[in-house]
Amino acid sequence: MADATARTAQPDDVAEIARIHRDTWRTAYSDLVPAEVLEAIDVDRTAPAWAEAVAHGQVFVATEGTWTVGFCIAGMAPEEEVAHADGSLPDDASTTALVSVLVEPRWGRRGHGGRLLATAARHLREAGATRGVAWVPEADKASIGFYGKADWEPDGTVRTLDASGRPLREIRVTGGLSLLLTS
Repeated sequence: MADATARTAQPDDVAEIARIHRDTWRTAYSDLVPAEVLEAIDVDRTAPAWAEAVAHGQVFVATEGTWTVGFCIAGMAPEEEVAHADGSLPDDASTTALVSVLVEPRWGRRGHGGRLLATAARHLREAGATRGVAWVPEADKASIGFYGKADWEPDGTVRTLDASGRPLREIRVTGGLSLLLTS
């Protein structure tokens, strides 16, 4: 494998982040999300939001050689993302981070997701976070397995999103941020 790293995203990474977002969703979620929703993911429309997140230091990219192969967005979680089903907040709500990792399927199973999650976890710990959460489509067994390898497990909270008239059920996984890379 060529040199593989994970680092904080820079402004010149935005176009690739937006492309990876579009292409990976179109590939990985084609059976879960209606085609019209996936076709509506437009790089020119999503790039400004990615640029803002990059400017706030909330995005990390994985590279292999000269290729950008995935990204992770991570920051302190809004209260509604960590609330219990009854709306109450856990004691650690103010120190819980929201994380999302996305690696292009063609670059999968090469450690990029783990590098991204560990890099984001280090930055989140430095910012005072003690725990992370991520929302994953319930049918996305690959992502659930990925988080499980990092000891992030479902916490029993589910939500259903409206994907253009088709319900998309997601589960919340949670885990610690003491993640270390191993060889």
